[in-house]
Amino acid sequence: MKKQNFFSIIIGLAVVMGILVIPGTVGAHCDTMDGPVVMTAKAALEKGDVTPVLKWVKKDDEKGIRELFKKTLVVRAKGPEATDLADRYFFETLVRIHRAGEGAPYTGLKAGPVEPIIQAADKSLDTGSADQLVKRVTEAMASGIRERFNRVKEEKKHADESVEKGRAFVEAYVEYTHYVERLHMDAVAAGIHHGGMQEDQPAEHHH
Repeated sequence: MKKQNFFSIIIGLAVVMGILVIPGTVGAHCDTMDGPVVMTAKAALEKGDVTPVLKWVKKDDEKGIRELFKKTLVVRAKGPEATDLADRYFFETLVRIHRAGEGAPYTGLKAGPVEPIIQAADKSLDTGSADQLVKRVTEAMASGIRERFNRVKEEKKHADESVEKGRAFVEAYVEYTHYVERLHMDAVAAGIHHGGMQEDQPAEHHH
């Protein structure tokens, strides 16, 4: 293929990317290079089959992703540098579209490792058991509650000795109750993803 045609494809790729991008909306580990979205995309590009990628986008975005995937494969055939460029375009666009579908803000494709707790969540799916994940999260929550409880318990003993100590008690109390409330709300919430809120979910208590 002539050099001119090659650059035409690059430009076309960028244009399609621009059309697909939905600005201002879209976090979690699906926006990392080691996350499930990009990992699925890498495998799909190597096999030349877009099908596994489509589950990460809404039906309305499927056509655009299919078109971009085809263009990406064409550009990848031009060599290593072209492959890097085309892949990056595809990863960025796919993650943007996925995040937009979730209604959560997109802040860029991150190169850092996935957070340990998310790795543990993924591992639970690989092993077929959530026992270790439940244990880990439960221990962390219990530790957090006890730490805040002990602090407010001690501050309460001296709350009436002075205004300053009373304020220290209130500060500890507010942190303690809000922490417990957030944990409980997350525990009982259903169908909430990436910060979304159901209409019947109670509003957070404020002091």
